[in-house]
Amino acid sequence: MGEVQRHKETGHKTGKMAEKYRNGSEKKMTEEQRAWARAREELVEAVVQLGFPEALGNEIAKNLGSEKAMRRMTAYLWYVKPKSAEILVDEMLAIRSDITAWREKKESEEASARYYQMRRQGFTDREE
Repeated sequence: MGEVQRHKETGHKTGKMAEKYRNGSEKKMTEEQRAWARAREELVEAVVQLGFPEALGNEIAKNLGSEKAMRRMTAYLWYVKPKSAEILVDEMLAIRSDITAWREKKESEEASARYYQMRRQGFTDREE
């Protein structure tokens, strides 16, 4: 189940991203998109290597969304090697919670900075 499929002649990995590359669509991706796709593949592969279904890896990747979050989840899988799907999903939710808290903090900091800037410059009506 956790075995990586390889091409008979070349020994290269086979799969969705490998197929895209062969079809030429991978070449149209930006470096950032390729990095995101690699992070997604690595996450799904790590989930499969632990004996879980590929569909679970795909859902985790979809829910995490960002390259950084997927890499964080992959590192967790490599080091912890969880034994149940519930633990995987719990970690995914913890990572999403951290991301949400970070975004809210940044939004709050930006709002505070704008407020204090307005206080320094005065509250004037800018719609003239």
